[in-house]
Amino acid sequence: MENKKSGLSFLWLSAVAFCLDLLTKYIVVQNFELYESVNVLPVFNLTYVRNYGAAFSFLADHDGWQKYFFIILAVVISAILVCFLAKNPANRKLQNSAYALIIGGALANMVDRIYHGFVVDFFDFYWKTWHYPVFNVADIMICVGAGLLALDAFKNPEKKKA
Repeated sequence: MENKKSGLSFLWLSAVAFCLDLLTKYIVVQNFELYESVNVLPVFNLTYVRNYGAAFSFLADHDGWQKYFFIILAVVISAILVCFLAKNPANRKLQNSAYALIIGGALANMVDRIYHGFVVDFFDFYWKTWHYPVFNVADIMICVGAGLLALDAFKNPEKKKA
């Protein structure tokens, strides 16, 4: 019987993304007051904010149900992606890396929601008076994962069967 390695071997990347995100959030919470901002570059600040919603504060102004919705969503999506990793061969590196990064980011933001009741965000990019929504390492991991999935789709299009 041949022992084939699955995409589950990429879960180490999820652990790295998860730990890196929670470590950076811990550093921010321990060293910044809420809304405190430190200018790093002419277009970039480190600014501690709390996000009670999802991306771009989506649903942040609701009465709290969204916290549980996003926790459940993170668990369901992560479970589905773990199943995808289990079915994928290890040589599908782009796709497996993408799934792993998304899992790590989603679970890190979920832990934040469970522990704090909100997600800690701190990367603040801006131009003059325009500010991009503040985000964190987990958000970067999720976006990089989504980008890798798109790249994989273009690089390895599935051949249609006649």
